[in-house]
Amino acid sequence: MDKSAFELGRVHQLLEPGPVLLLATAGTQRPNVMTLSWQTMVAFDPPLVACVLSARDFSFAALQRDGECTLNIPGAELASQVVGCGNCSGRDTDKFTAFGLTPRPAERVAAPLIDECDASLECRVVDSGMVARYGMFIVEVVRAWRRGNGPERMLHHAGWGVFRVSEETLRLPSAMR
Repeated sequence: MDKSAFELGRVHQLLEPGPVLLLATAGTQRPNVMTLSWQTMVAFDPPLVACVLSARDFSFAALQRDGECTLNIPGAELASQVVGCGNCSGRDTDKFTAFGLTPRPAERVAAPLIDECDASLECRVVDSGMVARYGMFIVEVVRAWRRGNGPERMLHHAGWGVFRVSEETLRLPSAMR
């Protein structure tokens, strides 16, 4: 066997759940945005997404209080803004202003869409049963937006400042409909 042991504390780098997102909440004084790397689809119809936030995140309290957010999918060209949003707190920084992001009104939730992102999902919390133990919110996508064919070049977080960019698309036969 040509495999070597891998550090358990880095397993997340192998199982990275999907593209890096910008999660936006309405806030009580101004909207906030945070970088989110830990999410996964849990159902297709209706579309349900599991999002894991730390209780230390400023957005955690807003999501718990308001029960809604937007999940915005940035392209790779927004990498510096994505990292910037993840490296500071909305408690003391207006991240929309600091990182040149434009909040746009959503149709079905109070949280804003982020205009610069290639796609945006309006979401409502439908299950908070795992929040206390795991910080996991299950949100239902109630409205979805996409610019053109995007997102095509998505960021994927591999841990500790390492990102991968998805570019190549493979289309293979599928029995799923």
